[in-house]
Amino acid sequence: MSILGNRVLRTEDPKFLTVGGTYVDDVPLEGAAHVCFVRSTAAHARITTVDLDEARSAPGVLGVYAADDLGLEAIAPESTILNQAMGQPPLASGVVRFVGEPVVAVVAETRAQGVDAAELVFVDYEPLPTVVDAEAALTDATVLHEAAGTNLVLDLAFGTSDDFFDGCDVVITQRIHNQRVAPCPLEVRAGAAQWGADGRLTYWCSTQGAHTWKREVAKGLGVDEQQVRIISPDVGGGFGAKIHSYPEDIVVPALARLLQRPLRWVDSRSESMVALGHGRAQVQDIELGGTRDGKVEALRLTVVQDSGAYPRLGAVLPFMTRTMLTGVYDIPKAEFNAKTVVTNTTPIVAYRGAGRPEATAAIERTMDVFAAEIGMDPAEVRRRNLVPADAFPYATPTGTSYDIGDYERALELLLDAAGYDGIRAEQAKRRASGGTVQLGIGLCVYVEITNVENTAEFASMEVRPDGTATVRTGTSPHGQGHATAWAMLASEQTGIAIEDIEVIHGDTDLVPTGGGTSGSRSLQSGGVAVNQAAVALVDKARQQAADLLEANPDDVVLDRVEGHFHVAGTPAVAKSWGEVASAGAEPLEASVSFSPTGATFPFGAHLAIVEVDTETGKVDLTRLVAVDDAGRILNPLLVEGQVHGGLAQGVAQALFEEVLYDSDGNPLTTTLIDYAFPSAADLPSFETLHTETPTPHNPLGAKGIGESGTIGSTPAVQNAVVDALAHLGVRHLDMPATPERVWRAIR
Repeated sequence: MSILGNRVLRTEDPKFLTVGGTYVDDVPLEGAAHVCFVRSTAAHARITTVDLDEARSAPGVLGVYAADDLGLEAIAPESTILNQAMGQPPLASGVVRFVGEPVVAVVAETRAQGVDAAELVFVDYEPLPTVVDAEAALTDATVLHEAAGTNLVLDLAFGTSDDFFDGCDVVITQRIHNQRVAPCPLEVRAGAAQWGADGRLTYWCSTQGAHTWKREVAKGLGVDEQQVRIISPDVGGGFGAKIHSYPEDIVVPALARLLQRPLRWVDSRSESMVALGHGRAQVQDIELGGTRDGKVEALRLTVVQDSGAYPRLGAVLPFMTRTMLTGVYDIPKAEFNAKTVVTNTTPIVAYRGAGRPEATAAIERTMDVFAAEIGMDPAEVRRRNLVPADAFPYATPTGTSYDIGDYERALELLLDAAGYDGIRAEQAKRRASGGTVQLGIGLCVYVEITNVENTAEFASMEVRPDGTATVRTGTSPHGQGHATAWAMLASEQTGIAIEDIEVIHGDTDLVPTGGGTSGSRSLQSGGVAVNQAAVALVDKARQQAADLLEANPDDVVLDRVEGHFHVAGTPAVAKSWGEVASAGAEPLEASVSFSPTGATFPFGAHLAIVEVDTETGKVDLTRLVAVDDAGRILNPLLVEGQVHGGLAQGVAQALFEEVLYDSDGNPLTTTLIDYAFPSAADLPSFETLHTETPTPHNPLGAKGIGESGTIGSTPAVQNAVVDALAHLGVRHLDMPATPERVWRAIR
């Protein structure tokens, strides 16, 4: 019987639930001093004076450093298609461009001494005009980067047709603000640096991809990559914000090299809120043309993307929005144009879904607006436009090729599970009664792309003489359950018990290469690589077992239940994995690099039910039903965990979360008192269902699942809130649907 497809409990959990994990701030580092950062309190200003003298004489201080003291080069934007004149200096030089930008580094014996000394640093700023609004930045009235001469980071101009909507019965337009949000991982950014006698740096950091950080840290320090070892211990959440390194990750190792002493640093929560990259931040103008009987004929989306003060990964996310523009719908014509600009705000990075949730939010909100305009039920409008199951592989008007799907099945399963007709009947009763608490029903049918770059991944498996095994993987978990999943795959092929399989990740000296964890790529790349490494290991072991059994390798079989090798037909004479591993002159090991044949496209359908108090604007989410399809499921328990987390994060954006600035660029949401997100008490018990349509792009048939919940739930909840208010004349409501915003919309 196969272990795959079964609800196997996470092997990681006993440690986390008892002694706890080992995070960067827990790593023992003898003699380490602490680095604290003085951050800009101005959104846009010229630095006129930096007085470090008082701080340098403070108790316990080992050094205080400004940009000129370190001489580090500016960090260029991650993608070469972005304006390279907009690089970020590791410590601000001459000009600060957002509140929270590091300006001065203080090194002290203890963290408390460093914090105290940082307060003694005096920085005098000459204020410059601030640009907080992305559309205002397009005018270039105030240019943030003088060397660039413009605020435009990237112009995705694909063109606009004057006759695009000719022949459409109905053309609707809608402006949508996909608001800026903060990732808020439980573990904030942290790093610990130590240079060895051999001139090599070991840097412990909280990262989603150790090998990516190895390249970036080496480049920032101006050293060869082989001089850098990155170790990622347990990671307390990433959500996309820890894919790439930050300026502090260059400054701390540089100071450790300068002082010849181990150094460590860790953000405070308020630092994390303004210095860890934010997500989303798109202004979308969408136009949709169709017929009175519900067929969508043309779709156009124009986006202004805020990249924050320095262009990072968020600056290129409109590419992903374009990739998934038409969603699950068979729309004949589609146009997309986008401009990315810099503003005096925290830089935008990847955030769970990274460009794909923005696309789904746009099309799913607009489908509801279209349905309201033609007087048709939102479920029926969707049903009439879905890509049929027999159309795959399906090419969208923007050139995206979907692998496989059955969107109609997902929608019908959802409507049946939720009891859709009954809920609509209850809604009609409430509206007729004129009660203060009204019912809203929101739908979303989504498709997304995972393993976007279709990159290869490394894995190896080695069996030790005692019969236990080690799996090495280039993926980097931060809560997903990789240790369990990869052990299941290795156990399936070898018969070695999962508790006897150790999974090693996140150490660039122990794992030669790796793509890390992002874009829901892990199982379909790293997992498949582990599976193939295990298969290759069995083939290699069969050869060695044949020598021990004095048999032809073709006659030797592996009994995966008993975990030993024997000649076919004579199981009484057998050799265990330990015996086979001990017999060879070399370690019993196999390594592979697996390259998928294409990206995959998970899909699903979500339904949200809300109750809205029309007197106070308060929204209560009472039900959330989710149908998700991630191809073949390896472990339903892990899938449900990912979906539950995604649903909660999607609901959070729809109802709670928003990073706010005032007109001078001062952040207004710098603590978890100001920045709201839901606790378990604010969420219903999720109802989750799954379908399985295996992808042809990898041997496991697996697609990604880590971001699906976030992509489907957000527009479903947003649509539900608007639906609850539709009979009062509310046509649209931007997220988050806070009580104040709902109350104002009603009035």
